[in-house]
Amino acid sequence: MMSPVLCMSFLALVLSGGAWAFPPIGDGASTHVSITEKAVLQKVTEVCQAIAESEGRDFTPTGNSAEELVQACLGPKATGEVSAAKFKSALNEIYIQNGQVDRDFVNSPAHHFNSEAFALGRRLITDGVASIKANVQKENFLAARETLGRVLHTLQDFYSHSNWVDLGYTEPYANLIRPDLPLENLADVKTPTCSDCANGGFCSNSILPNILNEKKLTSGYMGILSSAKPKGKCSHGGAADLTSSKAPRGGISKDERRSDNVALHTAAVTVATTATLQLLDDIRGAAGDNNYLRFMGIARSSVVVFVIDTTGSMSDDILEAKRVVYEIIDSKKGTQDEPSQYILVPFNDPKFGPLIKTTNPNVMKAEIANLTAEGGGDLPEMCLSGLQLALTGAPASSYIYVFTDAVAKDIELKETIVALIRSTKSTVSFFMTDDGAGARRRRRGVESSEATFETYKDLALASGGQAIRVTKENLPQATDVIIDSSTSALVIVLQRARNPGRAETFSFLLDESLNNITIYITGNTITFTLKNPAGVTQKQNEVNGELGTVQTVGNLFRVRLASNKQTGLWEISMNSNQPYTLKVTGQSTIAFIYDFVETFEGPHPGYALISGRPQAGMPAMLLVSVLGRKGPASVKVADIALVTVSGSEVVGGALEDMGNGKFLVTVTKVPAGEFVVLLNGTDVVSSTVFQRQSTTQMSVSKVTIKAVVDRSMEPGKPFTLPFTVMTNATGGSYKISARNDRDFKMNVPGSIAVTTGGNATGELTITVPANTPSGTDVTVTIEAVAPGASDSNYAVLRLSVVTKVTDFTPPQCEMVIASSVDCPADSAACSSAFWQLSANLTDGVNGTGITSLKHRQGAGSLTHTDLKQTVVAAAFNASCCSLTVELVAVDKAMNVGTCRFSIVRNAGPPSIALSLPLLVCLLVSALFTTSFTDLLI
Repeated sequence: MMSPVLCMSFLALVLSGGAWAFPPIGDGASTHVSITEKAVLQKVTEVCQAIAESEGRDFTPTGNSAEELVQACLGPKATGEVSAAKFKSALNEIYIQNGQVDRDFVNSPAHHFNSEAFALGRRLITDGVASIKANVQKENFLAARETLGRVLHTLQDFYSHSNWVDLGYTEPYANLIRPDLPLENLADVKTPTCSDCANGGFCSNSILPNILNEKKLTSGYMGILSSAKPKGKCSHGGAADLTSSKAPRGGISKDERRSDNVALHTAAVTVATTATLQLLDDIRGAAGDNNYLRFMGIARSSVVVFVIDTTGSMSDDILEAKRVVYEIIDSKKGTQDEPSQYILVPFNDPKFGPLIKTTNPNVMKAEIANLTAEGGGDLPEMCLSGLQLALTGAPASSYIYVFTDAVAKDIELKETIVALIRSTKSTVSFFMTDDGAGARRRRRGVESSEATFETYKDLALASGGQAIRVTKENLPQATDVIIDSSTSALVIVLQRARNPGRAETFSFLLDESLNNITIYITGNTITFTLKNPAGVTQKQNEVNGELGTVQTVGNLFRVRLASNKQTGLWEISMNSNQPYTLKVTGQSTIAFIYDFVETFEGPHPGYALISGRPQAGMPAMLLVSVLGRKGPASVKVADIALVTVSGSEVVGGALEDMGNGKFLVTVTKVPAGEFVVLLNGTDVVSSTVFQRQSTTQMSVSKVTIKAVVDRSMEPGKPFTLPFTVMTNATGGSYKISARNDRDFKMNVPGSIAVTTGGNATGELTITVPANTPSGTDVTVTIEAVAPGASDSNYAVLRLSVVTKVTDFTPPQCEMVIASSVDCPADSAACSSAFWQLSANLTDGVNGTGITSLKHRQGAGSLTHTDLKQTVVAAAFNASCCSLTVELVAVDKAMNVGTCRFSIVRNAGPPSIALSLPLLVCLLVSALFTTSFTDLLI
């Protein structure tokens, strides 16, 4: 399948069928992205609908945009703004990984079901699904989404690269997703499968009649580097396939719609979409509805992450962190500002961690209440190690707050932290407190307090956060920053930094959609004047002015604008000869997400995500998705530019509108130094202009480091990861370092010799302890530093640890009895009649045992016997207002079995006769691997 302009990703959101509108690179109309998107959105809609029904509320999206879907799914549960940014980011992660299979595994038959590699292709799918389920169970959603993207590519390719639909099949090949079932009737390597296509291109009916009559399964051979193929075999076809010029010439690929294959291409798209839906439904069954939505990025946007120093002098700070957490939990309950997740990472010396994360506010209250201040006193602490855990364990774009009164002992982690900040786009703020004891302790430390605070300021600035220095007595006033940002739909309007400080006036646009607008200024000996569009001003010493309130604590000014703010162009005039930072935030569902990308060529060209810094000396390319209040049609983008945070350089990019709020932005001359992304546009709803800015600073590098994750790791076994270092600068010995967030043992060469303008390869080996739980994710950061430390770059990779699965058989169910008073035909009378179902469920003699049993697609009550029993007896009771139930059983290997049961309404008068129920048992493997290959790229 041809890769679309990769992941410009989110095509027109299609909730109820319709054509796929996002064009690929090429002439086809259906792509991996369009197939994946249609299935993902349909499944998310089904899950949101099911949850709404179970809660007794309506599910009524006001439109078919991602924003309106998320609003309908989450909005009725609480008051406040609902942002779709996490949902769109999650979708982009899936789409990007899907498309990158065409770059990273372009010559792998198994990844595309080319060259009759059916067993290997199925293995990729089943192993991938096992990894996804294990990751979701451990709430490692990013690793799961990345694997899902790759698995879906292979799954979808099966139907466009094989002759499955040529054989007349209209449903997915179940055996592909069931590793316990044989792959049947495969054409062996000596069996001819195609006739010659004389024109050398594509011909209809090129598959041999006996292959079709005998229902033999085959796929096209693909040769990018060689034309060799077994005698008589079909080719994939196309200009990039060298085998297609060797008899039998031609190809059987259905990647694109052509005059010779319209019906087959359409059939392949249809079956591929159904297969994708089945795979997603299997993951949903293993995860449960609420976790499935979190896996897809549908959750309230606020996440609270605390990294807290627990050494002896931190007792006051811990009490303040506890107070803040309690206030957030108690004051924001029942609103969209209520955090969707709480994360806590304590650190001391020499210990740090563990990372504690929960969705239950009461658990977070208990965990932070259990913190005690002890130890330390004579050495710096493991601050950056704790921060590393938080950055790798928290969702992307999280707000992380570090509490400490000590210097960092592990300062060597600074560049790793910067790499993780850039990779996750998370924002880090430091609260560094001071008292006499803390100062004495720091003077005995390895690094001075001032130098460490500069490190904290550097990291905060790189992420778009603040480094706030206060006394312990004043800490409670400073933590209002945490309350402000623990909110949904938080956006950045402006962020700038000056070092050294100077007098300068900054302007920024406030639009009608913005609420709770707050200005943060950090620095010493600062004066400023704020002016609104009407010319009204307020100075820093006016605590309660016409424009808002000014709070001062330590090195922080916090200005909260009045709710009756004026829209239009505002100004703030800063004056200081000391370094300072300026940040303007607010709440709004008008936002954007972005990724730096690079093009790749090959049979299916597209765009691939850049893991590290973009390459210097080349245009920078971004894929930008814009979110509006009522979908992308409710905003108009004027320009997108790269802006230096510490300077005044603004470099606009050339915009290519990809449709549906997607833009490919090309910046020919990238600013020198650190930069961010600035977007200006118009809110169609209010007809006001707006500006939004990214938080994470980025810069370019002449060094590039790349690595590809092609499989999961197994506990107790070493894992080897090849990587490549490239440079377009002077060659020499490049220093190599690598770290991981689990402290697993790693071996990596200390240096690699790279020639000028050339590249060199190396290998990293990581050993996973035998007791590592399945589903654990490991974040590895590899850094390459040029000779003389003149330049550097990094790659951030997520690896998954998955225990080998031996149980592939899903739980089975058998109806025992179904009874009812006939459900009345008049639905208005349904509540007075009831029906009951009894069923037995088992995981078989050799199964791992049932671990969960739930019901969906039905409003009623489910009870069951102890799940540890060999046979689990289940009873479901419901009124005749709910006529269908689906029981979902999951075993320890996360195989999923489902039973669906429906009652038929009585068309005649009420009767005491028992109605005959319909029981449909759908047995779906937890390793549900529906695979289709390079189908519609």
